[in-house]
Amino acid sequence: MTPREERDIMTYVVTEACIRCKYMDCVEVCPVDCFYRGENMLVIHPDECIDCGVCEPECPVEAIIPDSEPVAEQWLEVNRQYATTWPNITRKKPYPEDADEWKDTEGKYEKVFSPNPGGR
Repeated sequence: MTPREERDIMTYVVTEACIRCKYMDCVEVCPVDCFYRGENMLVIHPDECIDCGVCEPECPVEAIIPDSEPVAEQWLEVNRQYATTWPNITRKKPYPEDADEWKDTEGKYEKVFSPNPGGR
């Protein structure tokens, strides 16, 4: 059991919709800096998120959801895994030039997800 589970606190998670979009509006509003940056996606560290919810409405592609949603379970593990290896990001950076072309694409995790840290 994680410390978060012991406290019974919810968290938000970043889902597939972020892949290759990575707009980063969410990063600017996070009061606890719990976002981590991969090559083509952001994740939220579930043990650092305080469940304030300010990031969710900032995401233009609706990639951030509460962990209470059924689809969130698989993304909770992805967020947890990569938040421990990717660098923390606290300031919004330019999003990829082709982000708008990817925002409505489905199946991005299987097709183009990168486990590499950093990136733009």
